[in-house]
Amino acid sequence: MRIIAGRNRGKALASVGKGDARAHLRPTSDRVRESLFNLLLNGGYGDPVTGARVLDLFAGTGALGLEALSRGAGFVCFVDDGMAARALLRENIGLCQAQGVSKVFRRDATRLGEAQQPAFDLIFLDPPYGKGLGEKALASALAGGWIAPDALIVWEESGPPVLPEGCDLLDQRRYGDTVITIAGLSDG
Repeated sequence: MRIIAGRNRGKALASVGKGDARAHLRPTSDRVRESLFNLLLNGGYGDPVTGARVLDLFAGTGALGLEALSRGAGFVCFVDDGMAARALLRENIGLCQAQGVSKVFRRDATRLGEAQQPAFDLIFLDPPYGKGLGEKALASALAGGWIAPDALIVWEESGPPVLPEGCDLLDQRRYGDTVITIAGLSDG
């Protein structure tokens, strides 16, 4: 696992091997991450990464948020309540020298509460597959004011997720056993 592009291009991240099923760690493969960022940057959304405030829910190793930082995001908030994930996050943040532009929240992504900081422009959602946790986390983020009105939501799941009321499907692609869904908030 490595950073694909940007200032940390080629930087190897701490490995979890094939993932840690007990800790629900299933890192996004380099190939899927590269496809995801190509879709974001070439899909007619302008440049949703440069300068963005990024919220990485179910952050795991932090590869999605760290890739965004490498490509010019301004700040990333990593949310994960797993001990193994937070240890990997801290290691990877150190490897990428991202301490000043990131924060790790030890919090259940399905129960975020009220946001205590400005809303986020780019949301990554990579929950354990097939457990309905992404739907709960997105509802929690919306209710708590974590998501800016013009934000893009990027959701990685094993199948097409059910978007909550107030979210519009913008694009959806399958990469092997992974479905990437891009959504935005509905106007009004």
